[in-house]
Amino acid sequence: MMFGIGRVYHSVMPRFMAAMQRSGSSRVLDLCSGGGGAWTNLRGVLDIEGHGAPDVCLTDKYPNAAAFEKAKARSKSKIDFLAQPVDATDIPAELAGFRTFFTAFHHFSPIQARAILEDAVARDRGIAIFEAPGRTILPLLFAMLMPVVSFGLAPFLRPFTWSRMFWTYVIPVVPFVLWFDGVISCLRVYSPRELQEFVDEIGAEHYRWEIGEDATGVVPVPITYLLGYPMNREEMILAKSASLDRAVASASIETAPAFSAIASIRPAFDPTALH
Repeated sequence: MMFGIGRVYHSVMPRFMAAMQRSGSSRVLDLCSGGGGAWTNLRGVLDIEGHGAPDVCLTDKYPNAAAFEKAKARSKSKIDFLAQPVDATDIPAELAGFRTFFTAFHHFSPIQARAILEDAVARDRGIAIFEAPGRTILPLLFAMLMPVVSFGLAPFLRPFTWSRMFWTYVIPVVPFVLWFDGVISCLRVYSPRELQEFVDEIGAEHYRWEIGEDATGVVPVPITYLLGYPMNREEMILAKSASLDRAVASASIETAPAFSAIASIRPAFDPTALH
């Protein structure tokens, strides 16, 4: 909720669209979409910027049908949704599309997180994970400021409700929940190193993985990302060739000292020394 608004994820969209193009996918299956997910904003931006935005299907374990309907209407049916529950740890095989998680992957335990990646690989689905929260100063600072933001924005949110006013100003439950959820989310986010460990344990040689942080957006918060998708035949050949080159180079470095040692003692066995 705290990071799903505004232009936070816009900076990673070129990277995501390039991955989708390489994977040959034209449809997004968004998981843990909550109240509409990041795609309600991102898809319109991609259309405006001429990136050829994909069709998107919103899903959630506890689907918010009203919010999904609004997202569908705003996108002129370019965004669709499933009204039935979809568990991200047990995705039906018939649900195709490049799987996306926005500010959601940290909700899963390490065992569940690894299983989600394994399932994507087993079904040859692309998968993208984006997290704005993180265990660094800036995301934690944003989380700490969320109560202040909620105090300022509550009267302007639509539809206006007196219950929101009561739970924001009289008994400040809403500010507390935003603060608590934000801080816990920051502390639970998987780092790029931890995501890389999951990938290494899976060992999917036919997949291309891109893992890192992107801090080029207008909001000064680094976005942790993971992109994984099946490589095509040419990419697999190039990847195997590069792997072979690295192995040969590594072997050359390891054997070089041995050859140097042999060369250094060779004069002691010079046959001319026997005459």
